[in-house]
Order: sequence, then C-alpha cells, then structure tokens
Amino acid sequence: MKSAPAVISVAFVLGLLTWLLLHGLNINSARYDSQLRALGDFTRFERGMTREVLTARAGLSRNYDALVHMVNAYDDALTRLRDTAGLDAEQTRVIDVLSARADRQESLIERFKSRNALLQNSFAYFGLFSDRLAASESRPLVTAASALAAAMLRLTLDTSDAAARQVEDRLEELAQLQAPPAETDSVHALLLHGQMLHDLLPDIDTILKTLVAESNNREQDAMLAVILKRQLAARASARKTRLLQYITSLLLLSGIIYFGMLLRKRAMALRRRAAFEHVIANISMLFINSSNDGIDADVEMALRQLAGCIGADRAYFACVLGTTMHTYRWSRDGVAFEPGWPERVLSLAPRLDGGEDGIVYIPRMNASHAHDAMLTEAGVSGWLCIMAAYGSRDGILGFDAVRGGALTYWSEVSLFRMAFDAIGNAIRRARLEGEKERLQASLQQARRMETIGTFASGIAHNFNNIVGAILGHAEMADARVAPGSRPAASLAEIRRAGERARELVEQILGFGRRGEGRRERVCLRTLVDETRSLLAASLPSHVTFEVDETADIAIVTGEPAQLQQVILNLCNNAAQAMKEPGRIELRIKVHDLAKPLSIGRSEVGPGRFTVISVADPGPGMDEATLERIFEPFFTTRPDGNGLGLATVREIVEQHGGAVAVQSRPDAGTRFDIWLPSGEPVEPQPAQHGSDPAFLGAGETVLVIDTDRRRLLRYEEILAALGYEPVGFTGLAEAIAACRAAHARFDAALVCHLPGGSSLDLAAALHDAAPALPIILAAPSTRDLAMPSLKTSGITELVHHPLASAELASALARSLVSSATSGRLRRAAGAS
Repeated sequence: MKSAPAVISVAFVLGLLTWLLLHGLNINSARYDSQLRALGDFTRFERGMTREVLTARAGLSRNYDALVHMVNAYDDALTRLRDTAGLDAEQTRVIDVLSARADRQESLIERFKSRNALLQNSFAYFGLFSDRLAASESRPLVTAASALAAAMLRLTLDTSDAAARQVEDRLEELAQLQAPPAETDSVHALLLHGQMLHDLLPDIDTILKTLVAESNNREQDAMLAVILKRQLAARASARKTRLLQYITSLLLLSGIIYFGMLLRKRAMALRRRAAFEHVIANISMLFINSSNDGIDADVEMALRQLAGCIGADRAYFACVLGTTMHTYRWSRDGVAFEPGWPERVLSLAPRLDGGEDGIVYIPRMNASHAHDAMLTEAGVSGWLCIMAAYGSRDGILGFDAVRGGALTYWSEVSLFRMAFDAIGNAIRRARLEGEKERLQASLQQARRMETIGTFASGIAHNFNNIVGAILGHAEMADARVAPGSRPAASLAEIRRAGERARELVEQILGFGRRGEGRRERVCLRTLVDETRSLLAASLPSHVTFEVDETADIAIVTGEPAQLQQVILNLCNNAAQAMKEPGRIELRIKVHDLAKPLSIGRSEVGPGRFTVISVADPGPGMDEATLERIFEPFFTTRPDGNGLGLATVREIVEQHGGAVAVQSRPDAGTRFDIWLPSGEPVEPQPAQHGSDPAFLGAGETVLVIDTDRRRLLRYEEILAALGYEPVGFTGLAEAIAACRAAHARFDAALVCHLPGGSSLDLAAALHDAAPALPIILAAPSTRDLAMPSLKTSGITELVHHPLASAELASALARSLVSSATSGRLRRAAGAS
C-alpha cells in the first residue's frame, strides 16, 4: 500500500507525456495535407474534364479515353476527400455539396458524349453531301447548298437564335428547290443531317455552357476554407502543446534536480550514519575489552567520540544505579561545566517532552521558553538529551554546545539511542561484575546453608516424635488439672513451647527442601512477649532483657517460628558475648521510606518497614570480624557452631528484609532487622485448646498407627475430644473391620508412617470404604500434591504430632461434609 502513491504518480506522468507526444506530433496535419491534395486533384481533374470536352467539341479528340480517365480520377479525388474528412460534420457537409456538383458534371459529360458523337457523325455526312451538291450541274442547287454550308458554319461558331434561323431558312430554301433526280438523295441526306446539326449544336453549346458555369471554385473554396481552419486550429493546438511540453520539461528537470538533491542528501546521511555506526562499533569493542578499573576512562573516550559526531562542546552520561549516582563527563579544552551540571539534567529531562523515543533535540535555544532559559543559564546554546529508565531509576546521555551557536543539524539523532545503550550496558556490566564477587560469596554461603538444611532435615523427624510426645502428654495432663491453677499455667507454657517447636521442625524440613512456608500476619509485640518468656529460662543471671517498642502496633507478614528464631538467636549471641553484668535492649520502631535505602548487602524500600534492634554492651567486633560474622560455621567462641547469624540473615532475606550491624571494639554491638510492615491491625491471638463446638458426640473414629504407644496416646486424645477411638496397627485388620461393618466407623485417622507409605495406606482404606472420610496426619504438607490426596480419598490434613484443637476442627469438618454427601446421595437415589 505504501507504493500506491508512487505508482499513481508514475502512471500520471507517463499518461501526460504520451498525451503531449501525440498532440505535439500534430498527427492531423497529414490528414489535412491529404485533404488539400485531394481537393487540388478534384479541381484539376474537373478542369481537365472541361478541357477534354472542349477538345472533343472542337473535334480535336478522336476518342473519349482521356475524358474517361479524367472522370475516374475526378471520382477518386472526391472519394479520398470524403475518406479523410472522418467524422467532421462541417467537412462532410461541404463534401456532400461537392459530390452533388460532381454528379451534375458527370451527367452533363455523359450527355455531351452522346450528343457530340451524333454531331461529329452528322458533320461528316453534311460535309460529304455538301461536296457532292457543290459539284452538281444545277446552279441553283449549288448556290443553295453553298448558302446552307455557310449558315451551318456560322451556326457552328455561333449557336445563337439568329444563326439557327438562318440555317433553318437555308434548309427550307434547299428543300423547295427542284433538284435533278440524280441529286435527290444527296439533297434529302443533306437536309436530314443539316436539321440534325441545327438541333445538336445549340444543345451541345448549352451543355458546354453549363459545364463551364458549373466549373467554378465556390465549393472548392468553401472546402479549402474548412480545411485551412482545421489546419490552423491544429497548428495552434500544436503550439500550445509544444508550450506545455516545454513547461513539462522544465518541471521534470526541476523534479530531477530536486530528487537528485534528495538523493545527495540521503547519500550524505547514509555516509554519516555509517560513520556513526562505525563509532558505535568502536565504542562497543572498547567496552568489551575494558576492565573495571578503566571503565571511567573508556566512557570518557566514548563521550569524546560521540561529541565529535555532532559538534558538541560538552558530553556527559549520568544515571542512578541503586542508591548511587554515577556521572561521567567530557569537555573540550577551555570549556568547563557549570556547578551542579549535569546532575540537574536528571531532574530537568523528565519535564521535557522526549516523544516515544525519549530524545530531546534542540539545535538552537529560544530564551522565551522556560526550559530553554534554564539551559541557557547553564551556558547551553544547543542541546541533545537521550533519556531512558532502568526500572524506577533514571539515566541521561547529554550533549551541549556552548560555542559555535548550535549543534550540527542531523536528522538521525535517534541513532544516539544505540550509544546510550552501549554506555549504559557497559556501566551496568561493571556494576554486575562488582556484584559477581558478592554473589560468589553468597553462593558459598548458600552451599553451606544447604549442607545445614540437609543435616537439619535428617534429625528433624526424630525430634518431631519427641515434640509429639510432649504435646500429647501435655494435652492429657491438661485435662486432669484444675483450670487456672499453677500446673495449668505451666502446662499451657509447655504446650505453647511445644507448638513453637513443632512449627520450627516443619520449617527445618522446609529449609532443607528450599521451599517457602506458609506466611501469616504476625504482631511483633505478641511475638516478643512469647520470646521473653522463653528467654527468661535461658539467659544467664547477670544479663537482663528489656523491650522498648513504639506506640504503633508493628505488623509483619511471615512465619512466626522463624521470626522468633531470629530474635532468640540475636539475644542468645548477645548474652554469650557479655562476660560482665549488662542489659540486652530490644527496640521496635516503624519507618516509612520514600526512596530505596541500602541496608547491609541488600536494598529495601520504598514503603513501610518495621525495624527490630537488638543492642548489647559487649566487647564489640573489629572490621575483619564484621566481614565474616554471617558466614556459616564462622565463630569466635570455642563452644560456638557459627550457624546463628547465618540463619538470621537467611530468614530475614527470605522475608524480603535486610540485616544491618553496627559494632566497634569495646563499644558494644547493635543488630537492626528491617522487615516489610503491614497495616497496623492487631491480629487475633492464637486459640489453644479445643473449642467446645468442635467436641464429638460419641462418633467412632478408626485410627491407624504402626507405633502402639503413639496409638494409645492418640486414642486418649480422641476420647478426651468426645469420640470413640478404635485403633489398629496393621492395614489388613483395619480393612477387614471396614468391610465387616460399613456403618461402624464415622471417620478414619491415618497417622504418618516413615518411608512415605501413608498415601498408599489411605488409598487402600478408601477402596475398602469409599464413603468414609479420611484424615491424614503428616509432619509436613509440602510434598503432598492435591491430585494424589484426592485419589487417596483424603478429606483433611492435620499436623503430626497431633494437636487436639486442630484435630477437633478437622474431625468436625469431615463429619459435617460426610453427612451432607450422604443426604445428597439419598436424595439422588430417591429421585
């Protein structure tokens, strides 16, 4: 579609040139010349016919061959004249008049030919008999014949009425004479031919007069006038056409010159583009071979080469990477930068309209414009600025002309986008190479943490059984003590600590598998209160623990057990570092960051953050120790393992936060934990124990666990919740019991089996009793996929070891769901 205007233009020019060619050639001039020749032949042959008729009348022509040739030529000239007239109505009208005239002429000639033949014959006989009578012996007869011959001769020359009467009188005189008998036939023949000549001569003369009268030039002149008019019009049109041809030639010449200038301009632009691309290629090669230490010099050299392409006096590149502004400058000798320039360009450029490509090009400043006035104050007379964004960070590549009036005009300023990208990529590459070493260190730490996770996962399962036993016995003991008593409070603390331990075990398992656990809204005030009670029994007697928190409620999103582990590790490290009596201070503050802030090795913000600060007056650390404190297995204590602070930073960074540390020898240490903060809404406290609404009403629950001691403990928990437990240690006995009485059991509880066979056990039980709701107790749900749970017939999941509150809720939901499904099946069967 883009070529359609060009095709139309070329077709129009070709059509115009063809039209001018046809009209300039004046093709009709040949037709008019043919008409003039035909008209001349028509007139010439008409006169020739008249001449031949007169010759024949005088008796000088022995035959009519020449006359016939003239008539044929006369007709052919008329035909050619009619053929060349074409559709011209005026010429056709005049030719019709000539044609009628030709018809009359030819008709008269035919009459003349017939009359003249008789005339010549009669003349011959008249002369013959006249000669005979002139030799007669009768004198009167000779006299009368001679008088008749003389009168006839006069009539031949003059066919007037007087001459005709004289011939008639002589004929009567001759007829009245008494001719001798021998001369009677001759007299009779002479009288007969004389009478015939008397009649033919006036008629032939009349034909001749008519032919002569018809042979005028009125019709030819009219035809000639029409032809000449057409010819003059054609010549005038040809002159106009030649004028148009001249004008068109001038226009075409102007177009050729214009397009030639465009081509020359385009060729120059292509040469400049090629030269610029060559500069870009050199710059790219320069950056490829440059080192981190030489990046500043290489960028300056690139700016110098780019400035030479556009005639700039100053060139600069400025960008904000992270929280640091990087600025690179180049200027000609004797040209200095204004104070704060080009840093101010970063705030000025976004206010200008750079279009879709983000390029502002001002070859010459206009002091009446506000932005131009700001540039003029900085000594800029011409300006080119290329803008780009790195996420939320800005960058500019600028060129200033401070002398010479303006930048060299170049329409291909968009090519500087490649230069911007080349310089920006080189600077970012330098930063990435700087980050490479940090990432390598992080990789080493990650490998060590992976080793830790694998080791921790190995012992977590065994520790899980111990925690389960603690929680189970705490549940059973709590049912046998009076509410509100000191033992009940101690059991509540034991249960709370056991639940935290169970959560910690699950997090250790997830850490070993590099998974992301379940996050929830956590109130730090509540979390610190629980941590205070745990620290009270573990801190040395010479160390006190104080909490100073802000009046705002600090809410973060995370895993409570991991966050509590962070606080415990920091406080325990602080206590172990204090050899003399002292105080550990924990402060909680909320900060609103308007822009990103670099904290340790990470960058946080913008947004709302909660900062947990743990400070101690211990011996502090030197710079060498500070650089390695977060490395796994690095420790300065003989009894330490070097995992505490590494775990702290790992947990905090997984929560989207950062860790900062401030310490000096003999001046104490302070750790700041930055965590993304949520809306200040007080979360609901966790409910411990069983809700009365979730207690059972004697429903029978099938329990499967291969460990008989755990099975007995779980049966006691179910009995305490109001259910009738029926325990099995083997799958075959449980399946046989289900098949023996389908309606005996209301729900089934399948406990965790080492080796991952719990799903297979649940699936076999589901095949035996498809309508039976099955609850699976597992230490972690991370490796369980929803399709496999559905196939196995599992309706609920609870943690292993069991907690009475969670188990009661799961059983209540399963029984309600089972009852609803049963009613639907009965309704479907009834319908």
